[in-house]
Amino acid sequence: MTSSARLNSLIASPAAGFEQPFEMMQACHERVQRTLGLLERLRAHVARHGADEQARQAARDVMRYFDKAAPQHHLDEETHVFPPLVARGDPAMLALVARLKHDHLRMDAGWRMVRAILEGLERAEIQAIPAAGEAEIDAFARLYGDHIEAEEQLAYPAAAALLDDRALGAMGAEMARRRGAGA
Repeated sequence: MTSSARLNSLIASPAAGFEQPFEMMQACHERVQRTLGLLERLRAHVARHGADEQARQAARDVMRYFDKAAPQHHLDEETHVFPPLVARGDPAMLALVARLKHDHLRMDAGWRMVRAILEGLERAEIQAIPAAGEAEIDAFARLYGDHIEAEEQLAYPAAAALLDDRALGAMGAEMARRRGAGA
């Protein structure tokens, strides 16, 4: 089985579980995109209606996802995806991992700025997103989109090709343990 076919078999199902960790990470990317879509709809809503109850709830939903799930996902990658790529020693993969790790740092910093805007909306302290805030949200969403593309097109297939069934099982078990779930 080619590494591409193997990755597709690992991430094909929408109902991902810890026993299929690459599929689970793919599903997380889909949730990131849905949450970014909610953030975009929130922006449009706030422009028309201000920080009404619907806007405040959407802000809470976006904050909950990026506060809890996104950091766990980044830790999954830094713990299980990046190390085998680094161990391989391929210069292109080393550069990719360095970029993806740097992206995680930039995402964390960007999230702090976006979160501050959402907190203001959630508390109804602001009724509109300032132009600088709009630019921060745009940059945050763009960074996530580019990052996800690099992981799905390059990092995940390369890492999946390096991990056997035993390693995948251990990976899924550790992910489940860290989240307090059974594998």
